[in-house]
Amino acid sequence: MTADPIHHRGIASEPGRPARIAGGVALTVVVVALVALAAGWFAQLVLEMAPCKLCLEQRYAYYLDIPIGLLVAFAAWRGAPVWLLASGLAVLGLMAFGNAGLATYHAGVEWQFWAGPSDCSGPILDLSKAGGLLAQLDTVKVVRCDEVQWRFLGLSFAGYNVLMSLALAGLCGWGLARLSRR
Repeated sequence: MTADPIHHRGIASEPGRPARIAGGVALTVVVVALVALAAGWFAQLVLEMAPCKLCLEQRYAYYLDIPIGLLVAFAAWRGAPVWLLASGLAVLGLMAFGNAGLATYHAGVEWQFWAGPSDCSGPILDLSKAGGLLAQLDTVKVVRCDEVQWRFLGLSFAGYNVLMSLALAGLCGWGLARLSRR
């Protein structure tokens, strides 16, 4: 009986299984990222909730999730090696876990558990119009990182982002575990 080299390394050997797992996880991450960004932009543009510096920084992971998730899904569809699919899921999972850390920090700032960044501020002024500088300073609305604009069931956007990012990190971890059975 010949040993299956793929199964011998601890990688799932069912044909197409790694691609289905990695592709499904990656596309789920893309969909969640799109929903999270849509919610953030809806709150900002429609509900007129101006985001603070930390809110904007938490969007970066979602902006990166979309192209990376699509690349992983495309690679899975094209039958890429399992190590490449696993690497893609690991990158997505690490980004989600890092974003959960940033969101936890922001939620702690909102709950006054620790001090926030000193540079949480409003829009950058256009200093090319020196004559209107004082007028611009009067109209600047500082968006503070430690003031919550919205809560639902006791959680702010940052609190929900912690949960969503941890769920994405867990999903990517699950996908990695499924790719490498022992």
